[in-house]
Amino acid sequence: MALGTAIIVGVGPGLGLALTRTSADAGYPVAMLARDKAKLDTYAAEFTSAGHDVRGYAADAVDPGSLRAALHTAITELGEPDVLVYNAGVVREDAPVGGDDQDWADVTAVNVLGARVAADAVLPHLREGRGSLLFTGGGLALFPSPQYTSLSVGKAALRAYVQALHTHLAGTGVHATSVTIAGAIGGGKERFDPAVLAQAYLDLHHQPEDEWQHELLRD
Repeated sequence: MALGTAIIVGVGPGLGLALTRTSADAGYPVAMLARDKAKLDTYAAEFTSAGHDVRGYAADAVDPGSLRAALHTAITELGEPDVLVYNAGVVREDAPVGGDDQDWADVTAVNVLGARVAADAVLPHLREGRGSLLFTGGGLALFPSPQYTSLSVGKAALRAYVQALHTHLAGTGVHATSVTIAGAIGGGKERFDPAVLAQAYLDLHHQPEDEWQHELLRD
């Protein structure tokens, strides 16, 4: 039986690209979403030349309308999804006080609202009503940093959202979980290598239903 589409929201040169490669190598058609369409087209051309069905779709997770439209187009063109990975996030230094209000609103939109929008848009289209909704979390959700306050708050809120989503979907055949990465991706340790992490996401998708939990902690 042919596999459904893997949708990766937030594809850059690190984990997002590794998630795409791991999914494509496993036989999934892959929809890559990110803001930079030119970069996505470059990635897609490389995968296409290797025989994979991988396409890029421009979307800005700050804008719910943009994200929903790109997801709709991807599903229309590539087919019903088996798995969504929400890997978008904003990493920048900021403090608990001061700063620009709109910047905080935009960061929160990407880190939290975009996750809800993506889940809401993809859930009704999961192939045969079953599949996985996976979200990239971070160790700052557990140990907030005053140097990266908006990211700490965003990942904590994302963790809470996914836990609620996991409970809400219990018994439906849909697996919702967050991957809380408490270390530097690509920082030299094998367990934080993008390819190793990407395989962990695929393993979660293939996990037996009686082992489903709301979180995988990688520390």
